[in-house]
Amino acid sequence: MRTITEGRLGETAPGASVAARTFEVLLDQILTFRLKPHELISEKAMSEALGVSRTPVREALARLAGLGLIDIYPQRGSMVAPLRIADLEKSQFLREALEVGLIKRAVESPRRADLLAVLKGELAVQETFASIADDRRFFKSDELFHQHIASHAGFPGIWADISAAKLHMDRFRFLSFPRLDSMSVVLGQHRRIVDALEQADALAAEEAMRTHLRRIFEVLEIVRERYPHYFEANGSVSPLSAGSIQA
Repeated sequence: MRTITEGRLGETAPGASVAARTFEVLLDQILTFRLKPHELISEKAMSEALGVSRTPVREALARLAGLGLIDIYPQRGSMVAPLRIADLEKSQFLREALEVGLIKRAVESPRRADLLAVLKGELAVQETFASIADDRRFFKSDELFHQHIASHAGFPGIWADISAAKLHMDRFRFLSFPRLDSMSVVLGQHRRIVDALEQADALAAEEAMRTHLRRIFEVLEIVRERYPHYFEANGSVSPLSAGSIQA
């Protein structure tokens, strides 16, 4: 994995403020595990690595702490938060509540044909990335697939709400994607969503989206067995989440 020194602000949107760009770089480093759970973060070292003063770094860390991605300890400093099952469950719950409703609206939308064309194009992209085991670009295409659905729902800006809600889910998803079979399963689930949308079957589309978003619980134990050191001690899946695996 790349180090933080490779995540300088030049890689981010040039029109954003230094504080916003610093936040985006650190967020990406956390979500892609360049900054790993339990890793201590030095404001001084981070500011030097990013070529900024300590103020935007401090502001970014405070913002990330508010999102539950950074733990701040008096006298010790800042640490990347471990993976927490409770955070995953909340993140998945919010995402399912929003996106199942969005796919229903997409089925009923007069722009359904336009959305279908875009999603089919994204499926072709995902097939390519899955065939060459390019998990990073597959992950980004997966994001775009869901973003396209949200953008056709008639609620401007709703993807920003979903993005904020799913941050903790994204950490688990990223760890699952290096598995080639994971990409093929996700691709198959995306196809079922598109098929239901094409058939204008709202119930099938909702169920396909619900099944897709609950898959995170199926891969949870695999991720935990492979990366036990990333988790908070004594984390366990709630009965509701355990039951949803069978749904």
